[in-house]
Parts: sequence; structure tokens; C-alpha cells
Amino acid sequence: NDLIYFDFMDPPPAETLIRSLEQLYALGALNDKGELTKLGRRMAEFPTDPQLAKMLLAAEKYKCVEEALTICAMLGVNAGIFYRPPDKEVHAENARMNFARGVGANGDHMQLMNVYNQWKDTNFSRNWCFENYLQERSLRRARDIRDQLEGLCDRVELEKTSNPDSEAIRKAITAGYFYHTARLQKDGTFKTVKNQHSVHVHPSSSLYKHDPLPRWLVYHQLQFTRQEYMREIIIINPEWLVEIAPHYYKPKELDDGTTKKMPKVNVKNTVASGGERVTKDGIFY
Repeated sequence: NDLIYFDFMDPPPAETLIRSLEQLYALGALNDKGELTKLGRRMAEFPTDPQLAKMLLAAEKYKCVEEALTICAMLGVNAGIFYRPPDKEVHAENARMNFARGVGANGDHMQLMNVYNQWKDTNFSRNWCFENYLQERSLRRARDIRDQLEGLCDRVELEKTSNPDSEAIRKAITAGYFYHTARLQKDGTFKTVKNQHSVHVHPSSSLYKHDPLPRWLVYHQLQFTRQEYMREIIIINPEWLVEIAPHYYKPKELDDGTTKKMPKVNVKNTVASGGERVTKDGIFY
């Protein structure tokens, strides 16, 4: 039970290990003694990152387990979902942004869910993938992952409920990723709430050119090039953080002065500053 002094063959840095234990504690997977809680044992049944496992279990409360399963599976193959033929870049981009409408307008997770659900509605059609510039192989991989996760729900007695409400789904995601929260600054950039670390919206995000910029975001992961970019983001309300993680956030630190007007910014210039070369497909190198 003593992970800090456990005799690993290749021990991780102590700082990394402590940070991981703190995160598991914040997620409710560990108790004060560093032992697995009942929630932690259920989370351990899923072969995913702890945050994704917590998201799936939190979805039970919001009755959107089916939607959470889809999002979890799609996040596993997200980088390989969309493709852009050099001679049809405009058509491919329009097709991609079509999935960011309706419920998909609230962020990348919802956009990915839209893609999978519409593919399912076509009876998993190959032609539909071709017409919408989607990688069928990646979608089939996502379907396999989803089937595997769905099979594990019975083991942890997780009822497979369905609720298409965007707020409920985003709350379930936030329950797993409240650790990854960023707030809009007055200069149009974002900073993480706890560490005040500067981060940026990735050009591949459906919210990259969102106008106005959302005040609060939850991100799936960070990618570092010359700047640190948030990958797969959703729009949230700061009130959810106190509701979902009162042990981690206090109302005072979430006060963003919503009564004050935020300045208008050039989204593209703000996010893309830093000297990187941007190709036609908007990816930084």
C-alpha cells in the first residue's frame, strides 16, 4: 500500500507519482489512507484513463451513459476521424463543421458524438463516410472500443441509460475532467484555473474560431509544440465546478467578473500567435 517507496523496476519520478495520487484522490478513487474506494474499484474495471472511467460512472447520475460510452470511444481515435484531400479541402472542412452544429456547437466531444450517432443512423455506411470525409477504419475502431466498454458496464452494475441533453452530457464529462479547466483572460488567451498556466485552443478544434470566445472550457489533454494547446474541448458553466467538485473548487476562485465586458479579440491571431507555421489544414508544425 506504500506506492511512494514501492520497489519499482523502473520507478517514476516521485513528483509525478505524488501528482497522480493527488489526482486520483480528487477524483474520489482513493481515500485519505491512499486505499481504493468503492468508486475507485469500479473505475479500475475500465481499461481507460481514470478521468474517462470517472466520466462513465458519473454519467449514471445524469442518465447519459450511452452518450458517455460513445464519447469515450471516439476520444480514443479522435486524431484519425477526419481527413482532408488536398484537392477538396473546402468541402472537407464544411463537412467537418456540419457536425459542430446543434448539440455539437458546445465543443469537440459533442461533435465527435454527432459523427458516431449519424454514422450509426446510416447503418454504419461506408459511402456515408466517404461523402463526409471520415476515416471508416477509425470509426470501426471506435465502434469496437465502445462495444468493449459497453460489455464492462454489467460488471460494475452500470445501467445503460440515454439522455441527449447537452448540459447533462457536459456535466458528466466535467465530473471526470474538472482537473482540466481553463478560463478566458481579458487579453483573449486562456489560463488553467489552478496553476494559472497559459494554454491555447488548438486549430483543429470546432471552437477555434468561435465568436465570442467561451469564458470557460474543459479540455481532454494538452499538446505541447511551441505553445501548449488544449485538445478536445467543451464549453462549461463555472457553477458546475462547485456543484461537481466542491472539494476542489471554491466559489471565490471561480469568480470571473461576468458582469464586466470582455474585449473583442481576433480569434485566429490570438490563438495562432507564437511564430508557428500554419499549413492549409490549420495544423501547427
